[in-house]
Order: sequence, then structure tokens, then C-alpha cells
Amino acid sequence: MRGYIPRKIYMPFTYKMMIPYLVLVLLTDVLIGYISYTMLIQSRTEMAETNIRTALKQTRNNIQYQLDEIQRMSNTLFTSITFQNALQNRGEPLEVMLKMRDDMIPQMKAPLQLYGNKIRLAVYTVNDKMLEVPGDNMSTPINRSDYYVLSSQSIENTEWFKSILSLNKNNLWMQIDTDSQLDNISHFRKLVDSSGISSVIGYVRVTARFDELLGNFDTFPIEQGISLRLIDVATGANLYMRGAPDEQIYQGSYLSVREEIPGTNFVIETLVPYAYLNKDASRMQKVIGTVCLISFLVMAFIGFIVARLSGKKMKRIVTLIRSFQEGNFLKRIEFSGNDEFVQIANSFNKMATSIQELIENVYVQGIQKKQAELDVLQAQISPHFLYNTLSTIGSLANLGEVQKVTKMVKALSKFYRLTLNGGQVYIPIGKELEQVESYLEIQKVKHADAFKVYYDIDPEIKPIPIIKLILQPFVENVFKHAWFGETIAIRITGKRLGDRIELKIIDNGIGMRSETLKRMLSNTIHLDRYGLRNVEERIKLRYGTDFGIHIASYYGAGTTVQIILPIENTEMRENEEQLS
Repeated sequence: MRGYIPRKIYMPFTYKMMIPYLVLVLLTDVLIGYISYTMLIQSRTEMAETNIRTALKQTRNNIQYQLDEIQRMSNTLFTSITFQNALQNRGEPLEVMLKMRDDMIPQMKAPLQLYGNKIRLAVYTVNDKMLEVPGDNMSTPINRSDYYVLSSQSIENTEWFKSILSLNKNNLWMQIDTDSQLDNISHFRKLVDSSGISSVIGYVRVTARFDELLGNFDTFPIEQGISLRLIDVATGANLYMRGAPDEQIYQGSYLSVREEIPGTNFVIETLVPYAYLNKDASRMQKVIGTVCLISFLVMAFIGFIVARLSGKKMKRIVTLIRSFQEGNFLKRIEFSGNDEFVQIANSFNKMATSIQELIENVYVQGIQKKQAELDVLQAQISPHFLYNTLSTIGSLANLGEVQKVTKMVKALSKFYRLTLNGGQVYIPIGKELEQVESYLEIQKVKHADAFKVYYDIDPEIKPIPIIKLILQPFVENVFKHAWFGETIAIRITGKRLGDRIELKIIDNGIGMRSETLKRMLSNTIHLDRYGLRNVEERIKLRYGTDFGIHIASYYGAGTTVQIILPIENTEMRENEEQLS
């Protein structure tokens, strides 16, 4: 039972083209959608980031302003001579109390009333005669502005005071005592006697709440995952934080925006989750996806209509091609309009007219190629060379030079045997060199060894076949045109250059002037003087225009002929494939 062979389903080319067209439209819609989505998200992210940065700068300016205000309070007390004198008064208790009431307390209360937020201003005095003015308990949150006059002995044994003294620094912003638990920060500085002794007469501490320093948090929606914190870059510690705790920050993906506070080691940092920045992504994705889907459907419908219209014209073109396949070149096709189908129809019509001419041209070129081979073969079997050689042999025979006669006859026989080569066009490079050597053997007898020949041939290239009779014409030209002295030297080289073969014939003869060489290379003079025309035409016929002959000559110094041939012989390989 014969197996069932399924028939291939016929699909017009225009409908096949619909597949890549639809793929292209789909990819284009996806790409445009992706770019649109990315740009919208990026725009939304940049807008949100800009708002966050603007708010953060405002917060930085606010805290910097308040820190400067507190610094000015401290500077006022530090530079006030009246305040210093009152702080150092060691008189009677009544006198000390009056001095405090008139000179100290007003200078402490005034900035508290002018400062907008709630702060605590404490002065620690080393004067044991000074009366203390206790305020609210410092371990409780700051609910109102208050001032204190306390003895320095109350803080001398505390760890935070000892750490400040060990730093040997002054005018510091840091968290001391209970500030860390209460989310406060304090400004601490020494008060020094300005009378010239420069001794410490006390300390000033101004404590403020972080939430009031940082200002309004409405611009930082903490409930949506945004966190705000104040960091001491010197220690790396988080001094204050609002929003997500540290463990959530380390587990999530956040955008970090920082602003440094000039004059301090503090940095305000806002951590914004990318989920907040991309919160509208889902809605935008749906809208863009819907638009892209509608665009794809519209483009698919348009493509289908175009495919149907184009299919009719393509069918007529296929019919014309089938008639060409059957050998009928008389049919023609006409389309109206001015588009690609009209150009295709005109091209087919012209092709039908020129096919016969093309066949004829190819046939004529083949005949010309064979004729060129025949002409060059006949040209090389020069009767003049043969007559001269036979004449020389006859003269030598009359003189009784039997050995030289024998040598010339053998060389002449070998020369023509290799030249004819059984009618074969190609010959190994080694055989080509033997043909040159046989020619030179004849010349040695005629010229009594008045010239020298040197060979530098890479053994690797000797088996490679090349077209015959490409070296001997140039060697012959040395004797005809280059030899003007008593002696001459000839050097023949051959080597491999990648996928090519380079053969050179070098002589130290008379050479050519530069203008003569230029005219010869531009085909403005008769090229046969150096055997160029026959060899050049045969090389280009067999191997193509990429290969050929190059000549370099210097008048009075000699001439170099370079022959470039391919290693791979396409024509021989095709002939072998046809025979096999």
C-alpha cells in the first residue's frame, strides 16, 4: 500500500508577507507601548522625585534657620559682658539674686519669647554663689519654652559631659542626656570669661525638639511608606526618624534623597519607596495596552486589504514567469499606474527581449575565450625563435661543437614539449619553471654564459597548477629589451601570500623611464614589448580582474614584473566536478 504524501497547502506570497508584517506591527506596538509606558513612569517618577527634593530643601532651610537662631542665642550669651559679670558675681545672696533678676534672666527669657518653637535654655555655672533656677523636669518631653540656671556640679559626673570634655571641642550639636529618648537635640558650648583670663565660667545648653526643627510633615506622606531621618555623618547614627523602621527599609527598594545641613555634620535623608513613585503604573499600563491592541487590529485590517489587492497583480506576474519557464518569451504584461508592480512588469518585458541577446553574447564570449587561448599559443610558438635556434645549431654543427649541439637540441625539444603540454591549459608551477629553464639553457649556449640566473621558489607552491606560458615571455623580454651591457642577472622568485601566489621576474638591465612605464600601464603604448598583453588577458580571462601583472622599473637599475595568481582554481574545480 503506497504511503500517503500530504499536499503542501498553497498560500499566496502576499499573505505570507502578512506574517512578518503582523509580527513587525506587533513588535512596533509593543515597543511603542513599552517606550510610552517607560516615559510616563519616568515622568511620574521625576515629578514625584522633584516634589520630594523641593520639600526636602524647604525642610533643610527650615532646620538650618532654626539652628542659626539657636546659635545666635548662644552667641548673645557668650558675648554679653553684662551676662558674664552677673554669672561671675560672688557677692551677698541678695546682691546675686538682684544681679540675676536684672542682668541674666531677661537675656535668657527674651530669645525664648522671640523663638517660635518650644525650647529649653539651660545655663550651668561654675560659680557656687549663684542661685539655681530650676525649670521643668528635663527627662520629660518639651511642652513649653523654659529656662534653667543650674550648677555645673550637677553634670560633672555624667557620662555625656565627660565625653564632651574628652572631645576637646566647643559649640557642638549633639544628643546628650535624655535627648535620644525624647527625640531632642541640644546645642552645647562653653562660656568663657572675656576679661582676659579666658577661664570657663559656665556652659550653655539649648535643647529643641526634632519634629519642630524639621517642620511640617504633610509634604512627606509617611503613611505611604516614605521615611524621613536625620543622620550624623560623623558617627553614622540615626538621630531622628519618622516613617518606616530600619528593617523595612533594608528589605525594600527605595529612592534615597539627601540634603546636607551647612555648618553641621547632619544630613537629612528621605527614603521614598519605588512603589510610591510607580503607584499609577497599573492604570497607565492598562490604558497603553488597550491603545496598542486597537492599533494592532487596525493595522492588521489595512494589511489584509493591501495583501488582497497586491495578490491579484502578483498572480499575473507568476503566470508570466511560468510562460518564460516554458520558453515563451513573447508574452508581455502591462500594469496601469506608477508603482513597483509597473517597474517589475517593465523589467520582465525588457528581460524577455534581452534573454536571446544574452545567450548570444555568452556564446560569443566563449568563442572569443577559446580563440584568445589559441592566439596566445600560436604566438608563443614563434617561428622566429625556432629559426634562430636552428640556425645557431647549424653553425655549431659546422664548427664541430657536438656537445653544444646536443645540449641545444635537448633544451629545444624540452621547451616545445612543455609549451604544447598535450593541449592542456594548466601546468604545475614546477613544470612552468622547467620550461623557463629549457629556454635559458638555449640562451646560455647562444650567449656563452654571459648572464646569471637565480631562483628563489618556495617548494610548497611548485605543485600548484597555473595557466602555462606566463613566465617565459617576460624572461624573453629581458634578452630582447633589457640587456644593454656585457652581462645581466635575472632573478625568479615565487612564494605564497595567503590565498594567492606571487611570482616575480627581476633583472638589473636598462629599465624604463617613469613616463614610459606610466604610458605602458595606462595602455597608451604597445604592451607586447614586455609580454604584458598576452599574459594579462589570459590571467583575467581565467581568474578574473582581481589578478594580473604589476610592473615596477627604474631607469638604469632594472625592472621587476610581479604576477599575482589565486591558489584556488575555480575553473579546474568545475571541470573536475563535471567529469566526476
